[in-house]
Amino acid sequence: MIEISDCELPEVKRIQLRSYSDDRGFFIESYRSPIYKKMGIDPDFLQDNHSFSKKGTIRGMHFQSEPGQSKLISVIVGTIYDVFVDIRPHSATFGKWGACELAAKNHEQLFIPVGFAHGFAVLSEEAHIVYKVSNVFNPETEKTFCYDDPDVGIVWPIEHPILSEKDRNAPCLKEVMIDENMDLGSCRATGQCAH
Repeated sequence: MIEISDCELPEVKRIQLRSYSDDRGFFIESYRSPIYKKMGIDPDFLQDNHSFSKKGTIRGMHFQSEPGQSKLISVIVGTIYDVFVDIRPHSATFGKWGACELAAKNHEQLFIPVGFAHGFAVLSEEAHIVYKVSNVFNPETEKTFCYDDPDVGIVWPIEHPILSEKDRNAPCLKEVMIDENMDLGSCRATGQCAH
């Protein structure tokens, strides 16, 4: 049976999978819809993705605007530092972030619902991440804000990351929210990105 626990932001869930091991290796049931739905994780996942990254890479912070994407993340090779940020304008935890280390050897998953941005840093020599998403990728609604936005204040375990051009030149969260014409409510963001 799987075990689910809350992360720093309780809508984000850490999932411990059960592994069946013997001298041949192991077997894991990585997803069964009725069990997840019974535990409150009930989006209809429409697309599976597989990401490979080298040590020192940071990917983030990414999200889809309307209608958004929930993600169910699994690391199948290596170890990552996985980060999530609440981007719901009227949430009491808007702009707050949380993180957890996910390692393939621990057979864990992370569920991130709609309304959160996602990113990760690769701690091992390489990492393979597979994740289910609740809506298909749409380049027109893909959004990114800078991983080092000082108003969000994510503490990354890597000082000089390998970045894509898109992530290197991403705006701050406040700018993205304004561009989306989203009501910032109590948004505190006022600065420029540190890079």
